[in-house]
Amino acid sequence: MSNNGHKTIKTADVVFRDDLYPRIETSAVTVQKYAEDLDVLPPIEVNQHNELIDGWHRWTAHKKNGVETIRAILTETKSDVHFLELAIERNAKHGIQLSIDDKENMAIKIWLGTPAKEQAAKEGELQRILSVGAKQIQRFLSRTKKEKKEGARKQAFNMWLACATQQEISAELTLDQGTVSKWIEEFMNFGQMSEFHKTQAKHADESFHAPIYNIWKQQEKTSGSNHFGNSEIRWLDNLLYLYTRPFDVVIDPFAGGGSTVDLCRKRFRRYYVSDRKPIVEREKEIRAHDLTEGLPKPPQWKDVRLVYLDPPYWKQAAGEYSDDPTDLANMPLDQFNKTLADIINGFAKKLTNEDGAYIALIIQPTQWKAPERQFTDHVGDMLRAVKLPVDMRFSVPYESQQCNAQMVEWAKENKRCLVLTREIIVWRVANGT
Repeated sequence: MSNNGHKTIKTADVVFRDDLYPRIETSAVTVQKYAEDLDVLPPIEVNQHNELIDGWHRWTAHKKNGVETIRAILTETKSDVHFLELAIERNAKHGIQLSIDDKENMAIKIWLGTPAKEQAAKEGELQRILSVGAKQIQRFLSRTKKEKKEGARKQAFNMWLACATQQEISAELTLDQGTVSKWIEEFMNFGQMSEFHKTQAKHADESFHAPIYNIWKQQEKTSGSNHFGNSEIRWLDNLLYLYTRPFDVVIDPFAGGGSTVDLCRKRFRRYYVSDRKPIVEREKEIRAHDLTEGLPKPPQWKDVRLVYLDPPYWKQAAGEYSDDPTDLANMPLDQFNKTLADIINGFAKKLTNEDGAYIALIIQPTQWKAPERQFTDHVGDMLRAVKLPVDMRFSVPYESQQCNAQMVEWAKENKRCLVLTREIIVWRVANGT
């Protein structure tokens, strides 16, 4: 703290921080009395930003009399917490005393504004600043501490669901790793979850209908994030139901608009999601990673139960994501097939879940945008290139999907059928494959 003596400033330049100034009871009588004796009043106190630290009644008296300037003492403050501490101390010496409720509010505000590593020491300072005992400070802060712990625990859980490591969670929340480790152990204890959370995790809510057949048709695409190629959330929900359990890890390296994030949070699946170019509004949730440069590196390979691949459907997505020739959508067909097959086989080599794991690929044949409208069977190409046992193939059409008039006329003239099909192939990866 530095005190630079008296100076004269414009009365109108004084800034009153209602959000920081101690919530004391003001007195109109005091203002009126001061207005009669401005010449004998001591200077007010402001910081380097002309924010009022002490002297509200004196400053208001000057405003009442229309005096353009006021004498002030400049005291530099380091932070809002420092400002508040000084304002309370000055008030305690020669102002209207804070009520016990105001002292509690000030204690909470200062404690919350203090870095976590310094909060314990700050409690001792609060006793001096507010002129109260240690037990009173503990009473002031007990609920706030509980709420902060609950908030930190919730944040830790969300980070853990997003596959953050214990070290990352500990650093982000300034918690010791012992606490984080204990919390994670508790998170994984499904028996301790509330009935509501168990219901969500087990797909037992009314919005979910368990799949019985391998044809998952629906009328139209589920509303959600407006992103080209965004995954159909209902089909992914079915895959989570069939192939994962609560707190298994799901990898989605084509995260698109982030629907996998939203669904995994709802179903209590951990998720490691990435995209070649995450959308701006979700770049804090979706890692930036280009699969053509190598597989992602989640820290929990042994817990990965499902890899969900919803890649660009070759020429159907040409130029939609980028003009980069290394973009799957912009590659020649042979390169597309090899790159996608290498990705699938690469994941298969990494999966080590002791109960086995699954790789699901959703893709539609290319026709209209293929050279000479040639039907291009990506499913067949992948089945030939990937030597893994197929657990199931699902047909996933939209009943409302139709082709435009130009396409229909072409089909009639050339005696060709138009493609409306789409499939999900699920490969099974045994432990150690």
